[in-house]
Parts: sequence; structure tokens; C-alpha cells
Amino acid sequence: MTLLLEKPARAPAMTDKAPYWTMRRRDELAGWLMVAPQLAGIVAFVIVPLGLVVWYSLHEWNVLAGSFTFIGTDNYAALADDQQLGPALRATGLFSAGLVVLNLSLALFLAVLLNQKLRGTVVFRTLFFSPVVVTLVAWTIVWGFLLQDNGGVNAFLDVLGIDGPNWLRSGGTAMASVIVVQLFKNVGLNMVLFLAALQGVPAELYEAARIDGASAWARFHRVTVPLISPTILLTMILTIVGSLQVFAQIAVLTQGGPGTSTTVLVYYLYQQAFQFHHFGYGATLSLLLFLIVLVLTVVQWRMRRRWAFYEN
Repeated sequence: MTLLLEKPARAPAMTDKAPYWTMRRRDELAGWLMVAPQLAGIVAFVIVPLGLVVWYSLHEWNVLAGSFTFIGTDNYAALADDQQLGPALRATGLFSAGLVVLNLSLALFLAVLLNQKLRGTVVFRTLFFSPVVVTLVAWTIVWGFLLQDNGGVNAFLDVLGIDGPNWLRSGGTAMASVIVVQLFKNVGLNMVLFLAALQGVPAELYEAARIDGASAWARFHRVTVPLISPTILLTMILTIVGSLQVFAQIAVLTQGGPGTSTTVLVYYLYQQAFQFHHFGYGATLSLLLFLIVLVLTVVQWRMRRRWAFYEN
């Protein structure tokens, strides 16, 4: 009797494909949908305008004559021959250097004082921060009246027996006046940032340094500054970038004068593009400003490992 063995049945072929919308792909889609508005804003308000500025810089665009002529790199070559560009860059550097040094120093000084447990510190914090929320043009107009020859500042000096200068019409005081106006406008913002950083420093470190015999300056130099160095780096970058973009203060207070002593790069760009109608050359100047801001920001960011304590 022959025993017949049945062959084992073959497993059914896997004909169903894996679903396309896996959990991973759903998470990726959700992530892209969340960042899509931000990406759309960057494309619409950063990348596209920057590309248009590059395109305009390659043309001579005269709105009054209705001409739009391609001239290649002639606008870039004109930068080297521009006799007014050098003074504009010097004025920009002077304004930025003065504002950054005074702003950061005063903001840190005020933050250290207001970090003490004294009565009335809340009132002083409010007073120093209130100019930040005031409209820039309104703030500048008020200071324009105060700094006139017969304004409030000279009236106060006259009470003290001092004959004050015409602050905004003298080459020696015009730049200093603009720096001080901008200093008082924004010092409160950096003060609040420094104050938040100071309140995050552990009190145990100060106590340990005091037990070791460290003086107040040594505690500030060896404990406070290293621990708040990331905030110092942040405020430095923000202040430098903001100082390079100053315009309203110059336009309202001095209009770039007297002479060209306060004609910073942004105001010179405005003059070329909107007063002299050299839009192509104005676009070239805006790219120069963009390059300066980019280089300074990258250099500071690359140096953060040497400056910032937490980056070491």
C-alpha cells in the first residue's frame, strides 16, 4: 500500500502593499504644515525681495524718465569711485561704536543696580524701560525740540550758567546728540535682558566667592560676567545690527547734517534711491549694508566659543 504524501500548501503571496501614509510620513507632513507659514513668510518677505534687490542693482532705473536699463556690474564699480561713500561708512562706524559701547555699559550698570534688593526698584525698572515702548518717531521729535538752540536742554544749562551749543547744527555735537537719543530710547531693553540673566546666576556661587575672600569686583569679573556672557553676546549682536540700520533718528533730527557728519549708510542709501532717484545704485548700497551686517554677525557668532561661557 503506497502512502501518498500531500505537498504542503504554499503560503499566499503578499500582494497588499504597505500603506503610504505611515506614522513617520504623517509626522513629517504635520511638521511641514506647521512651519509652512513661516517658510512662506521668509520666501515672500526675505528671499524674493533680496533677489529683486540683486536684480535692480544690475540696472539703472530712473522712475521719472521711465527707463530701466541693464548695465551689469557698473553700479558695483561705482562704489569704488564714490567720494561720499567713505564719509558715510565712517559716520556709520562712529555711530555704531559709540552706541554699542554706551548702550551695553549703561544697560549692564543699571541692571546690576536694579538687581539689588532695594525699595523702589520696580518703579525705576518701569521708568528705564518705558522709552522702549514709545513710538520711535514721536520720541525723536520730542528730542528734536529739546536739543534746539533755544530748547529745553539749553534752557536747563542756562539755569546752571552754561551757554549750551546748537546741538543738532554743530558738527562736533550732532553725532553725539543722535547717539544719546538712541541710547536713551533702547537702553531699557538691554537692561531687562541683563537683569533676567543676573537673576539666573546662582546665589551659592557669590557666597562661595565671598567666603574665599573675593572682592566685589572679583565676584563681578569672575562670576557674573562669565555666567551672563551668552546674554552679553546676544545683546551685542542685536545692538550692532540695530545701530547699522538707524534711519528715523537721522532723518528727523539732522537730515544727515551738518554737512555729511551724520550721513550714515542707510540715510545715504535713502538719498541715492529716493531723493536722487538712482534706484539701481541704491539697491547696490543696500547689498553693501546687507554684506556688512552679515559679516559682523557671522564673525560674532563664530567667536561665541571664546566669549560665551556655556559654549566652552
